[in-house]
Amino acid sequence: MTILSQNCTPFEGQKPGTSGLRKKTRVFMQPGYLECFVQSIFNAIDGVAGKTLVIGGDGRFFNAEAIQIILRMASANGAARAIVGQSGLLSTPAASNLIRQRQADGGLILSASHNPGGIDADFGLKYNISNGGPAPESITDRIFSETASITQYKTCDTSDIDLETLGDTLLGDMTVEIVDPVADYAELMQTLFDFDAIRAMIAGGMTLRFDAMHAVTGPYATALLEDQLGAPKGSVLNGVPLPDFGKGHPDPNPIWAKPLVDMVMATDGPDFAAASDGDGDRNMILGKGVYVTPSDSLAVLAANAHLAPGYANGIAGVARSMPTSAACDRVADALGVDCFETPTGWKFFGNLLDAGRVTLCGEESAGTGSDHVREKDGLWAVLLWLNILAVRKMSVREILLDHWSTYGRNYYSRHDYEAVDSDIARLLMEDLTARLPELSGQTFGSCKIRQADQFSYHDPVDGSVSHNQGLRITFEGGGRAVLRLSGTGTEGATIRVYLERYERPEGDLDVEPQTALQDIATAVDRISELRLRTGRTAPDVMT
Repeated sequence: MTILSQNCTPFEGQKPGTSGLRKKTRVFMQPGYLECFVQSIFNAIDGVAGKTLVIGGDGRFFNAEAIQIILRMASANGAARAIVGQSGLLSTPAASNLIRQRQADGGLILSASHNPGGIDADFGLKYNISNGGPAPESITDRIFSETASITQYKTCDTSDIDLETLGDTLLGDMTVEIVDPVADYAELMQTLFDFDAIRAMIAGGMTLRFDAMHAVTGPYATALLEDQLGAPKGSVLNGVPLPDFGKGHPDPNPIWAKPLVDMVMATDGPDFAAASDGDGDRNMILGKGVYVTPSDSLAVLAANAHLAPGYANGIAGVARSMPTSAACDRVADALGVDCFETPTGWKFFGNLLDAGRVTLCGEESAGTGSDHVREKDGLWAVLLWLNILAVRKMSVREILLDHWSTYGRNYYSRHDYEAVDSDIARLLMEDLTARLPELSGQTFGSCKIRQADQFSYHDPVDGSVSHNQGLRITFEGGGRAVLRLSGTGTEGATIRVYLERYERPEGDLDVEPQTALQDIATAVDRISELRLRTGRTAPDVMT
């Protein structure tokens, strides 16, 4: 095997976002593009000589080819071992678990999460550190710096590795270990949940459906829900991973998973339904006739986690991203544990989890997880819900109503304006940011602003500070709005508007959320001039 040192020129825009680098697939397929970014990762972490790396992805178009490139580069850069999911597949939480279980030095996860896949769609790559979680800003900043100055990358002249056969093989001096992508993850789930209770509930007639959306969780859900827990064959829908996700959009929300929503809203629908996204770290939870918002799901899981064996001693605390509703705050207060508000991006939970300050974490964008890994975990959330249902012997709707009657209800919705002209979006946010100091006390329609600010986060563990993490507008009476630009798209800009209003336990808890939030939505549009400046008459997606 010959090690090659290839000269290269930096590519502009290789700045990792909250979940790594995401671009159009054809961008990643440009000669040298992936190589420059991977070498920049290696350079930023002081090389990979003698190190062990976990490598895998969600199976989207270019996944297998990219893994072959990464393996050749890892070998050329002196890595000792690469642990790779069979067929190049690893869900993001399974990759995090492997990094932790095998005490690897880090991992490269190939995914653009919930974004569409295909040669004309999206691709992504992110680096996770030795705790199994996404690289913190200190490392992603170094990676970006390396991308701007890189002049050479290392690779080797060798044929592709067999990604299908389990076991070890050599690539130069590096051992490539092909592993079952499901086995270690499934074993971990059995330590956390009461599989006997869930199995008995399903055997007793409880019906469920899980939509894998032709993404990576198909094999995981089939192994756990059907093979181990006894759900009838066919309970897992769209369970075969496809490079283009069956030409679908692997985002588990009521818009992109509409067939599942329609199924569960029907009178003869299943008792429980769920979906996960491209790389398996997000989830959507439904019950017969009811959709559970991610914010409510986090709060319900926090209030009931002790019913699962892995959390029988209770939770140390809970953390949520700033745009997520304050529903879990009320649970934490009742339990007498801390609740932390962090910026969007799972990497901000890592220090809290490692320090034992929190047990559960969640983001409003359908991500929930715990200290079992350092990523959000879609199937974990599904299994915890099933465990709770099995113990409480209530329906999803009954659990929600009981929760709201105990803690009150945080009416909540996210409005996404996608593929907005980047300059228009940037100017809108800059102008609104400049006006924040003068908004306090102003009234827009029926909503009077109590406070408006730009969110900054002070990490209580390492003291680091992250500025400019979203605009917050708080209204008198308990309403709130958040505006931020998303870093997960690959075309134009996505403006996300988060709306929230609290209703006390004795109040009206059964209003349609968009109706309950209409006054706040109207006020935010007047404050930001969003529709006027973007030309949009409505959000592209409302969840």
